[in-house]
Amino acid sequence: MALKRMAKRSKKIKVSPQASSPKPVSQPEPIETGDVLPSKSAMISWKVLLQAAVIIGAGLWIYWPALHGDWLWDDSLYISDNPLLKEPDRLWKAWFSPGSFIEYYPIEQSVQWLQWQLWGTRTLGYHLTNLALHLVSSLLVWRLLSKFGLRLAWLGGLLFAVHPVQVESVAWISEFKNTLSLPPFLLAMCAWVDYEEHHRPKDYGLALGLFLAAMLGKITMAPFPVIMLLYAWWKRGRVGWTDLKVSGPFFIISLVLAMTSIWAGMWYSQLHHFASTPPSLGGVFSRLALAGLTMVFYFSKCFLPVGLLPIYPQWTIDPPSLWQFLPWPILVGVLYWLWKNRQGWGRHALLGLGFFLLSLAPFLGLKSVSYMNFTWVMDHFLYIPIIGLIGLVVAGLGKLGELVPSSFHLYGMGATAAVITLLAWESHSYAGLYIGDESLWTYTVQHNPQAWLARYNLGTALVQTGSFPEAMEQFEKALEIKPDYAGAHNNLGYSLMQEGQPDQAIPEYEKALAIDPNLAEGHYNLGVALLGKGKWDEAIAQFTVALDIRPDYADANSNLGVALYSKGQIDEAISYFQKALQNNPDQVQAHRVLGKALLAKGQVAEAITQLQTALTIDPNSPQAHRLLGIAFMRNGQVDEGVAQFQEALRLKPDFAEAQKELAEAQAIQQQRQSGNK
Repeated sequence: MALKRMAKRSKKIKVSPQASSPKPVSQPEPIETGDVLPSKSAMISWKVLLQAAVIIGAGLWIYWPALHGDWLWDDSLYISDNPLLKEPDRLWKAWFSPGSFIEYYPIEQSVQWLQWQLWGTRTLGYHLTNLALHLVSSLLVWRLLSKFGLRLAWLGGLLFAVHPVQVESVAWISEFKNTLSLPPFLLAMCAWVDYEEHHRPKDYGLALGLFLAAMLGKITMAPFPVIMLLYAWWKRGRVGWTDLKVSGPFFIISLVLAMTSIWAGMWYSQLHHFASTPPSLGGVFSRLALAGLTMVFYFSKCFLPVGLLPIYPQWTIDPPSLWQFLPWPILVGVLYWLWKNRQGWGRHALLGLGFFLLSLAPFLGLKSVSYMNFTWVMDHFLYIPIIGLIGLVVAGLGKLGELVPSSFHLYGMGATAAVITLLAWESHSYAGLYIGDESLWTYTVQHNPQAWLARYNLGTALVQTGSFPEAMEQFEKALEIKPDYAGAHNNLGYSLMQEGQPDQAIPEYEKALAIDPNLAEGHYNLGVALLGKGKWDEAIAQFTVALDIRPDYADANSNLGVALYSKGQIDEAISYFQKALQNNPDQVQAHRVLGKALLAKGQVAEAITQLQTALTIDPNSPQAHRLLGIAFMRNGQVDEGVAQFQEALRLKPDFAEAQKELAEAQAIQQQRQSGNK
């Protein structure tokens, strides 16, 4: 038997057997229906519009604090410092060159490229896109649950919109993968339900195409074919050969794209020396303990979403304690109990719980993944799985409403409204922390002092604000927890350099490179320190290694040019400045020192062009103003030269070279004026 769509004004869902199907052994009990999100052809009532407005309004209020949030964590890898976004053939690489980026998500990368063209480094546009997609998914959750005849389907959409564990996916720009891929996934599920109901080829094709789109956005949609079979069992009480056959193309898409993305990540790591070794999880028993504890953790956060963190404390699993295996017998007992009641409410519970567990399976810890170096669990992994539990809650509340007397309904509505309000308030408060790295990681360190990566991220944020002593404190604490963290040694060295302590900085860079010889930033920073001490040949060696690792490293090309220029190798220096500008046309130092090199070769007009470009990017550089003044004087433009020297002295009053050159330029200016008289 199959659930049929609710007629326009009916209050009970009708159940009727398919003409061509034998009567199944068992069937789920019919579920009372209520308001549903209508299809395009249906008249949208004022009540539905009001309900949709509540979902949208709640989402806007919750995420308003984060809309002007800055880049966070690995947003630089994916967007702000991603050189691929600036390449003219980026779209071709996204689709046809797996390994050009860390993941093979061509739809996500294509849309991200489009966003870069629209918003550039302005984060508001990215945040608005994430929020809009999240709200669309909330409406689609409502639509999907309504297809199961749930009387409170709208409440499911609202719960999805306001739940605190969703904040990480929506407020963190890089998790655009989640928000972009979920709408086609939910639409694919809706189309599959329609296909199961009517067996129309167009519904099958639509489900297949939408699933393909979802997988090209993020491979966490891979369990969908297994969920299809779970749905077939829920609907008919069995999984037949026909179910396996029609799910075959979905399994092929899932397997091929999952393997492609894994291979692309491995290839990218080899090409770019992007090494992030997953931790050792121990033997099979340690992994089983981790998986069980992870499952319990995620389940608990769905029902009690307090104390949320971007990086949670890790529990010890190698060797595991006996109590850490407790989740497994509990899970087996629950599943057995539900199976015994599968001819009634147990079947609905197995569908919802099965959706949750299947969607969560890739993140349970049976396989070691790089993020497990700093945490076992992350909120954004719940973005899809929580839908299964939301469906169970909505179905349970609907059934409870039928059982209790109508006089208690008002109390139930009040309690539900109170819970929704508390969830929304918690989400609103948590979203406010995503305004910037400093606020997010300060909060994390306060609640998880052993989070070495949070301390590193906080230190990096403090570096950006020029708070170097405070940053060094965080890097040192991170190294107390994890002494072999190359990034912390490197950034500690950088902070020491900014505090005028190159002799203390150099050993930190050397420690970083001893841990990770492929750390391009470490070689670059060590080269800068050696350059400052006048050790040209040693600096050149470090910049060369950095460029072997990252040929597109604009700063390394520029500073290699500076080192070569300092040795009098002007032609070689010019070639590296030009390479730097090919990689980053806004590299101020490259424009400025290239102008200086061109002046040394007597190419005055070209030097003026480079120096003017440098000042267009950074008008507050006294060195560039001075050099441009020299270039103008050599070109016979005395008045312009005087103006540039004066501007250099305005920015740096104790600039001795500019003072001397201004005096000489003004003398020439006066001679010309006297001659004109």
